[in-house]
Amino acid sequence: MIRKLKPGDPEPLNRMLKRIKNFSTQEVDIAMELIDIAAFNPGQTDYNIFVYEYEGKIVGYHCIGKRPLTDATYDLYWIAADPEAGIKGIGTSLLEHAENFVLQNEGRWILAETSSKDSYSNTRNFYLRNNYSIVAHINDFYSLGDNLIIFGKYFSIKKQN
Repeated sequence: MIRKLKPGDPEPLNRMLKRIKNFSTQEVDIAMELIDIAAFNPGQTDYNIFVYEYEGKIVGYHCIGKRPLTDATYDLYWIAADPEAGIKGIGTSLLEHAENFVLQNEGRWILAETSSKDSYSNTRNFYLRNNYSIVAHINDFYSLGDNLIIFGKYFSIKKQN
């Protein structure tokens, strides 16, 4: 089941994020900052967080929001699945949910940023398998040799008259 974030969700999400080897302490801190904003400021609309719950346990989540100064572009800020969940397809289900959120909000683009480090090859392949394309590549963005790769998916929206 994928549902909206609740105030009691940040701590289980924090524990889950710490189990993901690719994420540095700083990355977990940034993810938790967005989770806390969404959990404890219900009126905000910048960060929309949804959790994947299985048998009463959070096993994944995604955070999506409309990019400032755009009319229909959304950033997929975070998407993560618990490496200890032992369930296949969590990431794909979360990505489909994020895409549906964008479509329901008349979005045109969904963008996802990631690293070029070898440890992120599974992430890059995940986006490619799900019909995302590389829309930008910036060398030495995060640090020397660690490039920013932006994946995007475009949704054709029929303009209403």
